Amino acid sequence: METRVVVLGAGFGGLELATILSEALGDDVDVTLIDKNDAFVFGYAKLDVMFGRTTPDAVRLEYRDIAKPGVRFLQQTITAIDPEARSVTTDGGVHEADFLVVALGADYDLNATPGLAEGGNEFYSVGGAERLGELLPTFSQGRAIVGVCGAPFKCPPAPSEAALLLDDYLSVRGVRDDCEISIVIPFGSPVPPSPDTSSALVAAFAERAIEFVPARRVSSLDSARRVAVLDDGSEMPYDLFLGVPKHRAPDVVVASGMTEDGYVPVNPKTLETRFPGVYAVGDVATIGVPKAGVFAEGAARVVAASLIAGLRGGQQPRAYDGLGSCYIEFGAGRVGRVDVDFLSGPKPTGTFQEPSDALVMEKQHFGSSRRARWFSH
Repeated sequence: METRVVVLGAGFGGLELATILSEALGDDVDVTLIDKNDAFVFGYAKLDVMFGRTTPDAVRLEYRDIAKPGVRFLQQTITAIDPEARSVTTDGGVHEADFLVVALGADYDLNATPGLAEGGNEFYSVGGAERLGELLPTFSQGRAIVGVCGAPFKCPPAPSEAALLLDDYLSVRGVRDDCEISIVIPFGSPVPPSPDTSSALVAAFAERAIEFVPARRVSSLDSARRVAVLDDGSEMPYDLFLGVPKHRAPDVVVASGMTEDGYVPVNPKTLETRFPGVYAVGDVATIGVPKAGVFAEGAARVVAASLIAGLRGGQQPRAYDGLGSCYIEFGAGRVGRVDVDFLSGPKPTGTFQEPSDALVMEKQHFGSSRRARWFSH
């Protein structure tokens, strides 16, 4: 019988895993890829949607276009996970697995920040970015706050990018002088592992008169008074709030008994959970790397290599290395990059690549190459 691999979640981790298994094993493996959504959207594309650079339809990669040997995509909602039995229940039935990979990402908990759902906006979901895309043209004066409501959060540079791109957007419209922009993040610097990257972003904020409020979290919004309350009790008035909601593992994962302190603990070398034959990759797992697609992808490669070695009798792969690169929009069409190493040394380190035309092209290739790899036949 074919080996049954059930992959929960079709984000960076799930798509990369399914692709590698298909390439290596073809019809010798039965990969079921399950996601409640009908399309994949790159995280950075949400900023493009929000600032009117593209349309929501243009950034959707339809899962129905996946046509790979051995891979079957199901658009279903997962209702229960039994990690001991390696069994998954969805609104479409029950799926039994020889190997189960949980790659369901992190959900947004708007209710964890009082007032956010009523008095603010978030730009981390596609829907949130779309709503802000409709709202931003009406914002012509007052204070905009880009505020983080909890850590860890996906794509650590994204709040900084949002503030710099908002400056661009308001400048092009000729209303920047009538607006203030503030950014509130719970870290002491924008990108803690890389002092050079953080310095470049702080300099960019200063150059553009963006107020930087480090080491603070937005704990609630008072929409009646239009103020953001920070975790030290201080208040910041706002006319437009662009929020990064608190993240948490999906409810169905928590209910499965797999989580500790909110996320799924894994062996940092192999991504295995404490349940035999069950792995977790990406934002749903606790491993000591940021919640970003490139790290989910790297983890998925290790799991894929391990499964292939087990099935084909080859050598087990080297341990997950925790390496990843993130592109950073600096505004005015400029793109930089930070290369981060989270696991090889005593503490995470990062190297900054200055914004350049080459990196603009590289970021485009990052998206187009994955689009071709995951979605073409």
